[in-house]
Amino acid sequence: MSYEGGHFDVIVIGAGHAGCESALAAARMGCSTLLLTLSLDTIAFMPCNPSIGGPAKGHVVREIDALGGEMARNIDQTYIQIRMLNTGKGPAVRALRAQADKFLYQQVMKGTLESEPNLLLRQAMVEELIVEDGTVKGVLTKTGATYTAEAVVLTTGTYLRGKVILGELAYESGPNNQQPSINLSYNLQALGFDLVRFKTGTPPRVHRDSIDFDKMEVQPGDEEPRAFSYETTTFNQDQLPCWLTFTKEETHQVIRDNLHRAPMYSGIIEGTGPRYCPSIEDKIVRFADKNRHQVFLEPEGRHTAEMYVQGLSTSLPEEVQQRMLRTVPGMEDVRMMRAGYAIEYDAIVPTQLWPSLETKRVKNLFTAGQINGTSGYEEAAGQGIMAGINAARRVQKQEPLVLDRSEAYIGVMIDDLVTKGTNEPYRLLTSRAEFRLLLRHDNADWRLTDIGYRIGLIKEERYVRFQQKKAAVEAELQRLQETKVRPEPEVQAILERIDSKRLDNAVPLASLLRRPEVKYTHIAQMSPPEQPLGDDVQEQVEVQIKYEGYIRKSLLQVERMKKLENKRIPDWVDYDRISGLASESREKLKRIQPVSIGQASRISGVNPADISILLVYIEQGGRIHNAT
Repeated sequence: MSYEGGHFDVIVIGAGHAGCESALAAARMGCSTLLLTLSLDTIAFMPCNPSIGGPAKGHVVREIDALGGEMARNIDQTYIQIRMLNTGKGPAVRALRAQADKFLYQQVMKGTLESEPNLLLRQAMVEELIVEDGTVKGVLTKTGATYTAEAVVLTTGTYLRGKVILGELAYESGPNNQQPSINLSYNLQALGFDLVRFKTGTPPRVHRDSIDFDKMEVQPGDEEPRAFSYETTTFNQDQLPCWLTFTKEETHQVIRDNLHRAPMYSGIIEGTGPRYCPSIEDKIVRFADKNRHQVFLEPEGRHTAEMYVQGLSTSLPEEVQQRMLRTVPGMEDVRMMRAGYAIEYDAIVPTQLWPSLETKRVKNLFTAGQINGTSGYEEAAGQGIMAGINAARRVQKQEPLVLDRSEAYIGVMIDDLVTKGTNEPYRLLTSRAEFRLLLRHDNADWRLTDIGYRIGLIKEERYVRFQQKKAAVEAELQRLQETKVRPEPEVQAILERIDSKRLDNAVPLASLLRRPEVKYTHIAQMSPPEQPLGDDVQEQVEVQIKYEGYIRKSLLQVERMKKLENKRIPDWVDYDRISGLASESREKLKRIQPVSIGQASRISGVNPADISILLVYIEQGGRIHNAT
């Protein structure tokens, strides 16, 4: 017996990292929003590593914050350690990474959802999408409740037909023994969606008191205050350390002796696993020449003894995992609390999505997160906020928001997914971004705050502060270009102290700052600004001056790219009627349905000659739509 549960502007299915961002974005943009989750106890759950950030991933967290999302604020309130990575490298690859108190992270995010005025949080198992005339109208739950909506966002993570695999044991389950979603997966297939089977995994958890940390190398957090969110003003300095150790030959031998029992080699696992986060079994086989691999021991929270064993992701039988762990220096007497496991799940082929993350097959249905073939909490949250924004904009009859590859890592990721698809769980890397010097960790607010303000997710007070920061940076850049420093004794002394060449004559401060060894703090000693500048302003000034030439070159490349992006492909284009197209290009253009020449040019298998033919066809009006 079914009953009507209510009507909403937007329904979000799944309260993982994608679902939380989707629901909050839609609600904060003024839409009545329903967030349905299998369990209220696993909101924003971290089934794998208890951390947020890292190269490219940390950039995404900053971008979510610049757009008005929640992940950065949440991790800033709940981290137990934070570090800036790649500090010895250029600004394009520097990134924050924080260890989360995973239980507090969930608790704080749940509280944020519960206190959002336009958002209703409810526990329910969605069994079916209600679709009429190719448009989603709502959802049906296992208890018989029918909820209707103008738009629906699917953020089901790894729960679709989830199967946990541990040694010879395999059973239907979501992460951490949660119930899986079975019927919804079959419903998507019945609606005509192509699904793929992916696999991910997690390492064992061990008891902190059974570890000999004296045999490991301590990994402390940064002493300097750090934060992901541009709004954070208080910083947690009571940080917990992580620890580094290594596998050894004995570890590898235990694994080799039991490869026949490893599900990924015995044939039990069918799904494709992540290339950039391999299991320890995979590492031993693929990198047989390496005599050791890094293992990090990471606290799961401030009030638990569980430690996450980063680097030993495995689905070997439980007793083999215990033996393997005890070969690692510092873990000779370790007590395993939870065994590692692999999990298989269904994902949709992401080329079935428009760049707005709306599905091509069902109107007003959006998808985000691991259902789209990605891996990682940050990638999920980045898609989540975009799906929530675009669901809200659909309800409000506005054009979708699409970030391009020069604006954000989020734009790079979504374009990769919808244009190229993925044959394995997709992980965002800095190397995937052509314009990574423009997409820095430090300038996410510079790139995206105006957009967040325009769509209604950045509040007036924050926007005013951003404008003040921007004005301060621009004023200081101008001052450094116009102000000259002379070879006076105090200036020469500063240069000698940092092993920099002495001045022979007066030079602009900006020219002096371009020297690799000269920092903005040295410039401020030589010629202080009228008002002291914040660290964030100083950072922007230094980066923009030191990398001015490279940035200008990247901006010229962006201009050329945007010319192709601005050449839209009209709806009337019929690829079957364009003579001269290679058969592979024709098939892929028909399947992907690119919205611009720029997107078409990035489709694997579509060559430049085919792009030229397509351009001529469009410019000729399809010979007036092939003579109608």
